[in-house]
Amino acid sequence: MRIWIGLAAALLAAACSSNNDGEPVDTGPQGAAKVDGEYLATGGDGSDWPAINFSYSEQRFSPLTDINAGNVDELGIAWFAELPDARAQEATPVVVDGVMYLTGPWSKVFAFDASNGEPLWEFDPEVDRNVLQNLCCDAVNRGIAVWRGKLFVGTLDGRLIALDAISGAQLWSTQTTDRDRPYSITGAPRVVNNRVIIGNGGAEFGVRGYVSAYDANTGALDWRFYTVPNPDGEPDEAASDDVLQRAAARTWSEEGQWRESGGGGTVWDAIVYDHELDQLYIGVGNGNPWNHGLRSNGEGDNLFLSSVVALNPETGEYLWHYQETPSETWDYTATQHIILATLTIDGEERQVLMQAPKNGFFFVIDRTDGELISAKPFVEGINWAEGYGEDGRPIENPASRFYRTGEPFAAVPGPLGAHNWQPMAFNPLSGLVYI
Repeated sequence: MRIWIGLAAALLAAACSSNNDGEPVDTGPQGAAKVDGEYLATGGDGSDWPAINFSYSEQRFSPLTDINAGNVDELGIAWFAELPDARAQEATPVVVDGVMYLTGPWSKVFAFDASNGEPLWEFDPEVDRNVLQNLCCDAVNRGIAVWRGKLFVGTLDGRLIALDAISGAQLWSTQTTDRDRPYSITGAPRVVNNRVIIGNGGAEFGVRGYVSAYDANTGALDWRFYTVPNPDGEPDEAASDDVLQRAAARTWSEEGQWRESGGGGTVWDAIVYDHELDQLYIGVGNGNPWNHGLRSNGEGDNLFLSSVVALNPETGEYLWHYQETPSETWDYTATQHIILATLTIDGEERQVLMQAPKNGFFFVIDRTDGELISAKPFVEGINWAEGYGEDGRPIENPASRFYRTGEPFAAVPGPLGAHNWQPMAFNPLSGLVYI
């Protein structure tokens, strides 16, 4: 790791300001140390960008007005920095008190002076390049989380690492996945009440999905929620045991390839904390194998694949769910960006979450109980379903179940989806979502 001295001195100077008499004034935590739950609830006044999606609501809306429609055409390059790898770059930078934190390929973390692009430090978790041959999907990373002076990053090989925000020094590291299975981490962690929440990927290669919470100070596992039943029918001693055995297990076939593959259902991106309702929402991915006829003998909805699931952030216990694509068979994940908002619908204020997943329908869901409010197409040409019924389930085209008809079917959207990992944005002033 390379460290450039100067950041520590700058932060110390900012923290030790003085009054007119020259006496030190306690201005409270500065820099990354000031980022806590209260700060993340609002994102601050816009002078920082303290989370990859700005705040807990994940709206990616800045309250600043200096840059607007009248002068946006005057923007130009102020500085640029060369990153050491030419692979894909998917992370949104986080900026706190003039320091920009960014992740790159192979789970590397960089800190820059946001005013001039000067490198401050770099952290390389030294991921073995050979792991990529067994993992999904390329060596990308979608960002870090900041919390009380620490940065948290998930690595491609399944580690969760805490760094000191000033120096970039590693504070702790824990292995969140079984290294003998093709798990990966490309998504950003979230931090809630001193718990670091992280999921994983790899459903295509044959794993069983879950999301975990770790102590932000020590890296100790706090709770874990599996998104699909245990193939062996045994309890996991996890927060998910009750709901999986009580409700989810019966939506899977007694026989089927899921018992060998693990079933899938990885949480590789969407993890959202609702500070108003104190709920955690996770977006669950596709099944393994993709083909529902092979995975579960064409039987059952296969909970909680392709679902939004609400959990208690303190315990990981199940609260409610809504399944966007029952019996998923087209790689229609529900792991895409989730936005929280309060909307006036039919004259009533509703606390909602919004998502544009791969299946092509834009969902508005009541986040108090998981009730579907609306599901409308946001792309043209959808042919697997004509819409959603009053029961909240898709009205499917029977031909889309190719394993039943024995005839080929070219599903639209295709497996890359109508919308994939790319973040959305919501303007609460206009009520518009940008995809």
